[in-house]
Order: sequence, then structure tokens, then C-alpha cells
Amino acid sequence: MVGLPARGKSTMATKIKEDLQHDSVKAKIFNNGDLRRKMVSNNTSIAEFYNPDNREAVVIREKIAEINLGKAKNFLKAGGDVAILDATNASLERRNKIQATLDDHPILFIECINNDEEILNASILRKIETPEFSQLSTEEAIRSFKKRISYYLPIYTSVKNEPNFIRINSLYKTVLREEIKNTVPYYDQIRDFLVTDTIKNLYLIRHGETFFNLENRIGGDSELTEKGRSQARDLAEYFSNKEIPLIFTSQKKRTIQTAEPIKAMQKKCTIIPLAEFNEIDSGICECMSYSEIREKYPFIYSDRKKDKYNYSYPEGEGYASMKERIDRGINKMLYLGNSSGNIMIIGHRAANRMILSHFLFRREEDVPYIYIPQDKFYYISVTQNRKFFQLKRYN
Repeated sequence: MVGLPARGKSTMATKIKEDLQHDSVKAKIFNNGDLRRKMVSNNTSIAEFYNPDNREAVVIREKIAEINLGKAKNFLKAGGDVAILDATNASLERRNKIQATLDDHPILFIECINNDEEILNASILRKIETPEFSQLSTEEAIRSFKKRISYYLPIYTSVKNEPNFIRINSLYKTVLREEIKNTVPYYDQIRDFLVTDTIKNLYLIRHGETFFNLENRIGGDSELTEKGRSQARDLAEYFSNKEIPLIFTSQKKRTIQTAEPIKAMQKKCTIIPLAEFNEIDSGICECMSYSEIREKYPFIYSDRKKDKYNYSYPEGEGYASMKERIDRGINKMLYLGNSSGNIMIIGHRAANRMILSHFLFRREEDVPYIYIPQDKFYYISVTQNRKFFQLKRYN
């Protein structure tokens, strides 16, 4: 693996390992950070440990990389198929050393690139939740991690002359460049794994009942009714014995209010509101009921009925036009949460239809009619080898 800190290397490494193991390939990750935390008694959350001018720390970090490289070589010698070196491997010097040490094995460098500031900041917040940063305040930990990244920048050289490499946008899972000059076993599988959406356990939930639901109004930012709050408490109780580290919501009050009781019954849980998961923008029809739309804008009512998927509200959007942002939200969710095991999205009826159709192929004309109730949720598990969907009642 190659890339600056917090660029998704470990998530990609874990994905590759698990997918290869599913095909009975003996694969193992050798993570420099894990070894560093075991070997170094000093506080490695302090940024100065990564300062290239800190000669003592440089020697320690080089020693850790050397030990891990030796462990990987021994694993391969003992019959292992794929050793994954999970570290920044940011310098050309480090990569040359890897190639020299493993000169009897084909090497594939996978460089993870992500320059999305919002996701980088969210990723840093996830990183500093680990015990390594427990003695620092949140502000101190963020400053320290960002300073750590800055120390890597002067030595960071992107892959370009290595014989075998893939440069991938780790947020959108798109290959930016690849070069394969030698035979690399499992290359086709690995490349496919890198660009395929997989998720172990996703719970897709619609927010609880709102005052707008009672009046059959669309859009807006209505709050939950007492019944809606009761539904949120029932959800919290249902998931209380299951670890939910991350809950993604829209930026609307009704989704966040549904998430809060669930978070309260978890040991450790973070709510991440994403604008990408907001409900359809109904434009000039926002906050109106369907009967009001039919009466005031009969042409909107009739035109939308003819092609609900492709129709966009005047000054607003529709299913087709919201696809790009929903896909972007799904990529953010997968990037931040795929190492968490269980992920939850609390969204809206139309937004959830689009999320569901992303994983489960449906004809475009059928997407606006997917059943998204408020007393049930969808359980989704998608891997390289299977897709599983189940509609489950929580009360």
C-alpha cells in the first residue's frame, strides 16, 4: 500500500485480504502502525515522532518497517500467497528497499489518493478515536494528526516508475492510472476488488413519523411526532445489543432525531450528517401536500405522473438528478465506515429508494415505487460473491 495518512489504505488492505481469503488465497496484512504501537512505549500520537529531522524517531520507524518486511517475507516463504504491507510507503527510497528485499516475489504497489477535504477531516476524526490519542483533547489530536501528515508531504513521491502499480481514488474507487509490466498473481481479482462496492452489514432506515407525514406534505424540515419519537426509541432498543459505531443521516432534523436515541444506547457511536442523503428538493412545491400540488400546479402533478424517475420539480430536482449526489454520499459512507462492521443510514423515502437501488439493480421506472416503510428497515450485505437484502420489522 502507498499513500499519505488517512487516505483509506487500511480499509483497502482489509478488503483485499478478506476477498482473497474468501477464494482460499492465503493472505495476511502486515501493518506498520500496529507494530509501532506494540514496540514503542513512547507516545507516538505526538506529531514530532514523524518529523524527518527527528533522527532518533527515523531510526525507530525504519527498524519497524524492516521488521515488518521480514515478517512478510517469512510468511511468503512459509507458504503464504499474498503479503500486504500496510504503511504509507510514501518515499521512493522505502519502495526501492521493499523491492530489493522481496526481489524473489512479484510486487504490486497500490496507491490510495483522496483529496476531498470534508472526507479527510471526517477520516481524521475517526483516527483520533483510537486509544493512541486518548491522552490528547480532540483539538490537540486533530492538530497532531494534521502535523503528522505535513511531515510526510516533503518525502511523498507518487508511484510512476515502479514496474507494477495501481493509483486509485480511494473515495470513488476509480483507477487513475495503472502499469503492469510483470506477471502479478491475483492481479485481475485484486483490481476488481478495488473498484467494487462491498459492505458487510448495512441497516437502511427511514426516519420516524413527522408532522409533515400526517399532513401528507413533502420536503421541509419537520420534526418527529410523539409516534415518531416512539419509533426512534423502539429502534434504539432493537439495536441496543448490536454495535453501531457509525450512523449516517441527512442534515434534516427528522433523521438526526431518529438517530439520537440509537446513539444514546450505544457504547461508542458517532452520528455523521451528510447533505448527500437529504430528501429530494421539491423546488416550488416544497412543503406542499400532494392535494395542494394537484390543485395549484396540475401540470406538475400530471407531468410527474408520466415519468416519475426522470421528472424534476421546477427549481428543484428529481430521482434522476439526485443520483449523482446519492452515489457520492454512498462513496463517503463506504470510505468512512467500511472498516466498522455495522453501518446505519437513517434517511428519507426517496433518498433511501436511490440508496437501495445502488446496491440492488432495479429498472429506473420502478425505483420511485420501492417500498420504504417507517416501521421496518432494510438489512443489506453485499460482497464480491453475494448480495443479500431483507426487509425486517423492528417493533
